[in-house]
Amino acid sequence: MKCIVTGGCGFLGSHLVEALLSLNHSVTIIDNLSTGNLDNIRNFKKKIKFIKADISNSLKIKKYFKNVDWVFHLAARADIVPSIEKPKKYFEANVIGTFNILQECRNKNIKKFIYIASSSSYGIPKKYPTNEKSLIDCKYPYALTKYLGEELVMHWGKIYNLPVISLRCFNIYGTRSRTSGTYGAVIGVFLGQKINKKPFTIVGDGNQKRDFTYVSDVVDAIIKSARSKIENKIFNIGSGKTVSVNYLIKLIGGKKIYIPKRPGEPNITFADINKIKKIIKWKPKISIEEGMKKVLNDISYWKKAPVWTKSKIKIATKNWFKYLGKKS
Repeated sequence: MKCIVTGGCGFLGSHLVEALLSLNHSVTIIDNLSTGNLDNIRNFKKKIKFIKADISNSLKIKKYFKNVDWVFHLAARADIVPSIEKPKKYFEANVIGTFNILQECRNKNIKKFIYIASSSSYGIPKKYPTNEKSLIDCKYPYALTKYLGEELVMHWGKIYNLPVISLRCFNIYGTRSRTSGTYGAVIGVFLGQKINKKPFTIVGDGNQKRDFTYVSDVVDAIIKSARSKIENKIFNIGSGKTVSVNYLIKLIGGKKIYIPKRPGEPNITFADINKIKKIIKWKPKISIEEGMKKVLNDISYWKKAPVWTKSKIKIATKNWFKYLGKKS
């Protein structure tokens, strides 16, 4: 198959590209490198076509969608605090960018369009495990713009007969996860602290649980979805299990300190994955113990990661508390 992967130089995108190449598909990456990194694709860069372009500018991407079979749309702005501070940039990338990609896919005989959505759209769910029919309750602009992108995708599937699938991913981790930028994903923060011999900064009491899903399992779900004859469906992608932050620290090993719990964050993320297991015949394979062993074996990747201390986190999350805290 001839494939386009937007955001193919990012964490998940680079793993997807590598897997597609191993299956003898041809791949074109479209990435503006705002969060992606060419180092992520250095081992297979000669096997792909790389286009540096911003998907929010339709004129820059227009000519690359002819005779394409599969489109995997991963390009997006992530992170919570920057989305609160600069919502326009998130709308342009995650909503207008998605619109532009969809428009280029119309009337092009695309065989499958896969959208990577976010479980953050569920907000603080009322039911666990959380299924795809659960209430959407976006707590910040990142979650909202990813959900609006999903709405566009499903609408284009309905109105223009584009064969689409949206995958709502839960807490992806693994090698090549982003080491630059703002305060973000907990495992990356902890690994940066471990390699620099700093204490782990645990939010709240550490009993909160997350559905950590290893990146190769997510890639497997994406490719199985593309290969399937299923269209116009939304699926959760998760491990099917929850792990406490305290248990995660036990696996990594090291000293810990505690910082205040943040508003707008659920105590639990837990994907109900029965739908995708039944329809796509996918299920996760990598346990948190096995996944963290893989990550720790490659911990040198995080040597350039920012080292987050209690004081730095307080500054970085100031607007988180300002905008997401309870109003008096």
